[in-house]
Amino acid sequence: MGDEFGNDFVTIMDDDGNEFELEHLDTAEIGGEIYMAFVPADMDEDDEDFGLVILKVVAQDGEDVFATVDDEVELQAAYDLFTQRLSDDDDFDDEDVDEDDDE
Repeated sequence: MGDEFGNDFVTIMDDDGNEFELEHLDTAEIGGEIYMAFVPADMDEDDEDFGLVILKVVAQDGEDVFATVDDEVELQAAYDLFTQRLSDDDDFDDEDVDEDDDE
């Protein structure tokens, strides 16, 4: 997904019928499975409860749908990959800012 048009937002519904808007941060393939990382769209980054929401893309009735990741090992592997990739993006962005400040 390209960043040139900004981040994507999706609305999902939990098992209780509650709707949540999430901001898509990244997509990755791990072991042949597709995972997507999100943050709640209305959450403050300074909030101590701020965190990633990781969902797995699964086929259901011929359609791709989001599913929670129930396996702790699988979830930890996806979490580790996304936090590393997002950290690398932040490091890259910080380097861009530092270079601009030197000019």
